Amino acid sequence: MKNIYLVLFFFLLYLNASSQYKIEKIDFVSANPYSFNDIISNLDNQKKQKVHGKLVIPKDSLDQEKKYPLVIGVAGSLGWGEHHYKYLKMYQEMGIATFELNSFKSRGILSTVGTQNKITIAAMILDAYKALEVLSKHPNIDKNRISITGWSLGGGVTLFSAWLPLKEAINKELSFASHLAFYPPCFIDPDNTNFSKSPIHILIGELDNWTPSAPCLDLVNKLKTKTNIDLTVYKDSYHSFDRESPVIRDENAYNFSDCTFRLDEKGNVLMNYFNIAMSNPFLQKIGFMMCVSRGVFFGGNTKAREKSYNFSKEFMRKTLLN
Repeated sequence: MKNIYLVLFFFLLYLNASSQYKIEKIDFVSANPYSFNDIISNLDNQKKQKVHGKLVIPKDSLDQEKKYPLVIGVAGSLGWGEHHYKYLKMYQEMGIATFELNSFKSRGILSTVGTQNKITIAAMILDAYKALEVLSKHPNIDKNRISITGWSLGGGVTLFSAWLPLKEAINKELSFASHLAFYPPCFIDPDNTNFSKSPIHILIGELDNWTPSAPCLDLVNKLKTKTNIDLTVYKDSYHSFDRESPVIRDENAYNFSDCTFRLDEKGNVLMNYFNIAMSNPFLQKIGFMMCVSRGVFFGGNTKAREKSYNFSKEFMRKTLLN
């Protein structure tokens, strides 16, 4: 009998927690461009792709027509993890709706570690904008207060969704209110430095050798005179510093410590020794052979994790709630 009461107690707790939020599955149509150039020069001819995500709306008001700010979240190469959901939960408790973009699940992909071509940043940026288009029309979402945040691969999506040649090729009218990128691949160096005027911030670990911090500093210095961009580097921290798990080594993951790839005006990412676009998996493999090694460290740092949660909370408060 005692066990039955315990089960009932936890079930009632679950009902009470879930009743605080409205949860919806959102479906939309995106596509599968391989490169930024595919979006800029040939978007209409890309193979269509059904994508979905989970929208969570706080129910802190009896007003059914209330419009909430929104954070669209984009996971990294390992897919959605516990530390990602903690950020989304924090935003929900702040009165901000969240959208869990499921680019991987929609395509039947579990991970891109060690390949980075099963699904590309280009495809995920397109997913993010197609989600933005649908969610901006939702009766409970304020289209002028939609931010994007992402981790690692998703951090790259967050950062380069602010690159205007891409944004304007997808949607000239809608913009993200802010971009918060966790440890993104900054080693893609754009010739065209036109980025969104919305606030952009990068959070990255000093010791990161998966997506190194030095190129992020170089990128911010290159853009800061004309773009609202800034950077926080966490001391003694590796990739995924906001995880609660200890630092471990992944022997299969790409190490980009010695790589910088030029991004030309047309959206081509070029090999770093030759001006050849890595426009398909074969050419990417050739380009990576010239500078990419294998083996990276990743895992949590208690101080950096706490600081990143606090920073993220304040960043979204300033850019979505003020």
